[in-house]
Amino acid sequence: MKNPSKSLPVIALVGRPNVGKSTLFNRLTGTRLAVVDDTPGVTRDWREAPGKLAHLEFMVRDTAGIEERAQNSLAERLLKQTEQALEGAQVIMFMVDARDGVTPVDMSLAAKLRKTGKPIILLANKAESKAAKLDTVDALKLGFGEPIAISAAHGEGMTDLLDALRPYAERAVDKKDDKAFVQFDPDLEETEEEVKIRLDRPLKICVIGRPNVGKSTLVNTLIGQDRLLTGPEAGLTRESISIQKNWNGRKVELVDTAGLRKKARIEEKLEKLSVSNTLNTLRYTELAIVVIDVEQPFEKQDLQLVDLAVQEGRALVIAINKWDTVENSPAKRKAMIEMCTRLLPQVKGVPLVTISATHSTGLEHLYQAVIEMEKAWNKRVSTAKLNDWLREKLMHNPPPAVAGRRLKMKYMTQIKARPPTFVAFTTRAEEFPDSYIRFLVNDIRKSFDIPGGSIRFILIRLGENNYKWRLPFSQII
Repeated sequence: MKNPSKSLPVIALVGRPNVGKSTLFNRLTGTRLAVVDDTPGVTRDWREAPGKLAHLEFMVRDTAGIEERAQNSLAERLLKQTEQALEGAQVIMFMVDARDGVTPVDMSLAAKLRKTGKPIILLANKAESKAAKLDTVDALKLGFGEPIAISAAHGEGMTDLLDALRPYAERAVDKKDDKAFVQFDPDLEETEEEVKIRLDRPLKICVIGRPNVGKSTLVNTLIGQDRLLTGPEAGLTRESISIQKNWNGRKVELVDTAGLRKKARIEEKLEKLSVSNTLNTLRYTELAIVVIDVEQPFEKQDLQLVDLAVQEGRALVIAINKWDTVENSPAKRKAMIEMCTRLLPQVKGVPLVTISATHSTGLEHLYQAVIEMEKAWNKRVSTAKLNDWLREKLMHNPPPAVAGRRLKMKYMTQIKARPPTFVAFTTRAEEFPDSYIRFLVNDIRKSFDIPGGSIRFILIRLGENNYKWRLPFSQII
């Protein structure tokens, strides 16, 4: 599938809660981006992704289920989110539940959709059995013709859906990537062509943190619109929502995620799905912004989230949010830096930025920190420079002796970037103490300007006919 393009027609999925919109979204996009569960109202923020059905290509928008009436503040905000999603859509796929038949809510929603003046395709989902077939007479009352019977979960009825979409979607054209594959060479700095390729692709940034620390507010502020649902209620975000924008001239893809609580407090199945969705999102991003509440800074869960980003090898920036509530800013900032240094020694030198997502302050510093960490994440060090550095370290700070024998390290090289990954060759890899490896990694950060974030350091025992791998600190430091 080609990259998302603004020229592709946008198709919005609309319907009551739990009629299967997210299931169809996942099928059309070939992903598991949307959290699917039997609980009504799982989807809250609308999401968009490129979709494909046979030879047709389009953008798909999954929207929140619309209730009969907005009876409270949250319901009103959900309705506003869905209406916002419909504004930019060219086609609407209106979904009803074939098992339930046409309900009064469906009738009310149909009346609202007719006012949009947009083409509407009526889908009767969950029609995998004859018993679940929607009453055609009832369906005709909606005013959109005979419904297309489908089963989003089982993939039934996709041929009929293809015929309905054909007038609105684009035909897929096979295009080869015109960007040449660039092989990693640790002895060379990034070439101009490599830099151009990297900057031409959006930098994928995952915003993570505990519930109600201001992640969605931060993303809304950065994109300049109320795209994501926000409010005083903790846990409003249930799924990872991806949004592309141009941030100070740099293409980025911001991914808002569900807040992560302590594992012991996660009981409901839906929250477990949300947590799984967040963790999966983190694995496919390049940089993580960990948002921390200044009123409850560096709690155990915050530390675990930072460690999780490091374990996944992501570049890292720490954002202390709600800074507008702080009175003695210099003293508080000094205390934050001291806490970060003491509690997170594994990310020594990581940027700590104070922001107020609500008042849009500190965002320039946040951007500079993001760019700095992206450069560090792509850092390359030549083998010659590494071994000159290694000889100096071994001369002034040699490895300790174990069982009366001095440990020796022969040479080292960088095998990849993103994150920077170094391999050192030795005859007794399994005997090197973790403290000495930590010393080397911290000096690599300082000597080659790779602050914070993740560095992978691997020891290999060099034998006559075999290599034995040792991965200290879960391979990542």
